[in-house]
Amino acid sequence: MPTGLLAAALSYALWGLFPLYFRQLAEVPALEIVLHRSVWSLVFVLLLLAVMKRWAWLADVARQPRTLAIFAASALLLSSNWLIYVWAVNNGRVMEASLGYFINPLVNVVLGMVFLHERLRPAQRWALGVAAAGVAWLTWTAGVPPWISLALAFSFGLYGLLRKTAPLGALEGLALETALLAPLAIPALAWFSLHGGALQGASLGTWAWLLFAGPLTAVPLLLFAFGARRVTMATLGLLQYLAPTIQFALAVWLFHEPLKAERLIGFILIWIALALYSAESIWRLRRTAATPASA
Repeated sequence: MPTGLLAAALSYALWGLFPLYFRQLAEVPALEIVLHRSVWSLVFVLLLLAVMKRWAWLADVARQPRTLAIFAASALLLSSNWLIYVWAVNNGRVMEASLGYFINPLVNVVLGMVFLHERLRPAQRWALGVAAAGVAWLTWTAGVPPWISLALAFSFGLYGLLRKTAPLGALEGLALETALLAPLAIPALAWFSLHGGALQGASLGTWAWLLFAGPLTAVPLLLFAFGARRVTMATLGLLQYLAPTIQFALAVWLFHEPLKAERLIGFILIWIALALYSAESIWRLRRTAATPASA
């Protein structure tokens, strides 16, 4: 298997398996998990940057207030996405979390249309219409909109939109985001430690799992950055469904979350929308690639 394809697939597989990790910390509140994840991710990426001697970008970024503002916003969006996701996993809502990441590619299309003035192609309109029908069906059958799914989809979509316009790579970007969160995360962790936080009297195993959040956050991002440069966009577009598919499978077969027939209909409509979107994207990329060759 080509190394790029393997790296990209492994990054999505690791993201899909995240519920297994967060279930090991079920006794720790979601906010504390996210604070630890931010702090230990910062420590891990700083160690990587030190080993790789990649510090030159810091001086340039320090002189760019706009870049700092973009990454401050992306850091807040990323931490919000983490908080919602961890809360969902540890409250038995993994299936709803997976739905959010199934919806995310279609949310990206909407954000591109609104903020980047991208024009929707006919197949994309159909895909969005079918996905909207799926969300409407889930809302009607449950009595409330799938807020967890929508919050995850839009927070990660907006995060991706900001990172699309930002000049830093995956490692440097994560370092800057976690560094900007550190003045909030470190005092907050100290406060929790002094005021009855979950870690008072925590076992060595719990501490080990929390420290593991650093590499567990950074490694998939680095694998993705490596793989994304070596595979086609069509391949990435298909691989991105690997993570929510694994999450959905864990929810049904390992965590035994209920999957009623009426709820499954909503998922099927969204899967149909994703199939339309993916098929049209692959066809368009192949047509674009074939045009220069024939010319």
